Amino acid sequence: MITRRNALKTAALGSLAITAAHPGSVLAQPTDKAFQLRPLPYPTDALEPHIDARTMEIHHGKHHAAYVTNLNKALAEVPEAAGKSMVQLTRDVNSLPEKVRPAIKNNLGGHYNHSLFWMSLSKNGGQPKGELEKAIERDFGNIDGFREQFTKAAISVFGSGWAWLSLFQGKLSIETTPNQNNPWMEGRHPVLGLDVWEHAYYLKYQNRRPEYIAAFFNVINWDFVASRFIEGGKI
Repeated sequence: MITRRNALKTAALGSLAITAAHPGSVLAQPTDKAFQLRPLPYPTDALEPHIDARTMEIHHGKHHAAYVTNLNKALAEVPEAAGKSMVQLTRDVNSLPEKVRPAIKNNLGGHYNHSLFWMSLSKNGGQPKGELEKAIERDFGNIDGFREQFTKAAISVFGSGWAWLSLFQGKLSIETTPNQNNPWMEGRHPVLGLDVWEHAYYLKYQNRRPEYIAAFFNVINWDFVASRFIEGGKI
């Protein structure tokens, strides 16, 4: 017998399944409330030994949390931003009032970039498949070619910033951005991003950024990255 309680439970499970299947959708959900720091999608030690638990605790619980807090403070001065998602705000960040634009840009980028970063990581790692694999082969020769170019770009970032795999007009490319900037701010769709700020790796790797980048390739959630690629192809 189907009771109201069972029906509600089934509906809730279905909703969770949809969210799990399309985790990137949370980045595009409009909000009329303050932005929130979502829990990591796995335990802090899930990515060991490649990314250590203590780094994840500090990176997520301190650095990312600070971006969310400061973003909400800055947005309180821009009532017209209410109801917009992180994606909408990021794409339109240069049209925000000049007096609050730097604070919103830095902290909005920090919140969006890290939200995407956490979902791009997985203990099981794996390899790109399907349409994403074909696109990587088309635009970089093969996965080794992509890895070599991405690694070179990530190493080249001077100071703090990010390395990205992005999509524009159906073509994949590798780019870097300073600070917490991202491809959305230049009209391109971010597919995969690597945080190369020192706080992302210094406890374990100190100044050995190339080792951190090599470790990153062991924990890329290629299923999620593939969903970002497919989503970008629809824009």
